[in-house]
Amino acid sequence: MDLVAILGLIIGIGSIIAGNIAEGGTTAHLVQLAAAIIVFGGTFGAVFLSYTIKDLVTAFLSLKFIFLNRKINYYETIDTIIDLLVIARKRGLLSLQEELDRINDPFLKRGITHVIDGISPNIIRETLNQEIYAYEEVMRRAAKVFESAGGYAPTIGIIGAVLGLIHVLKNVTDPSKIGIGIATAFVATIYGVGSANLIFIPISKRIINKLEDEILLMELMIEGILGIEAGMNPYYLRTKLESFVMDRQRERI
Repeated sequence: MDLVAILGLIIGIGSIIAGNIAEGGTTAHLVQLAAAIIVFGGTFGAVFLSYTIKDLVTAFLSLKFIFLNRKINYYETIDTIIDLLVIARKRGLLSLQEELDRINDPFLKRGITHVIDGISPNIIRETLNQEIYAYEEVMRRAAKVFESAGGYAPTIGIIGAVLGLIHVLKNVTDPSKIGIGIATAFVATIYGVGSANLIFIPISKRIINKLEDEILLMELMIEGILGIEAGMNPYYLRTKLESFVMDRQRERI
């Protein structure tokens, strides 16, 4: 469970509610069924029109990637790779077959399987890089779905506000309906702008950030897998992998 992501969501939404209460309002003021239907229904409709079912399903499943993803530890992965290298240097590459069951990461396991099968280093690199590319493409499209929702929501919120004002103008002779129309107008704007900036766009950014961490881990594994295949000195390979991680992190900063 990624508590930081959940905490960020709670703080963002909670701050809006707390600020509203601090100014004398109530949470009931922020609950408008008509505004919710207009903004969220309109936003989801626009997103459904923009993307394929496959993209939408991937975007939904990517929520697990954000809130329930594994903790990435680059140096723990390096330790695992060095352990496999030491075993391979002592007993040969075929001995790694016995170690596959203790490798938890499926990407690393596939790479080690390629080494055991005697596939050439160039083909191993090309195959695993292609897998990274395909994975990255899928996750970036998932992030794009939420980014698009963040672009549509404020505009549809404005549509909801205009509809609310139209309702007010049609009932200026009936004071009892004026308040409902104005509430729908302003709450629709809050729903649109708030959902875009507190939920949809941050989720999109979070997916990209998590994706970059995952890609760095997989690229690290490729370098380690090729080092095992080449039978590198364990000390040299560890230094190389640690430098690889630091250089990539420095580039991101």
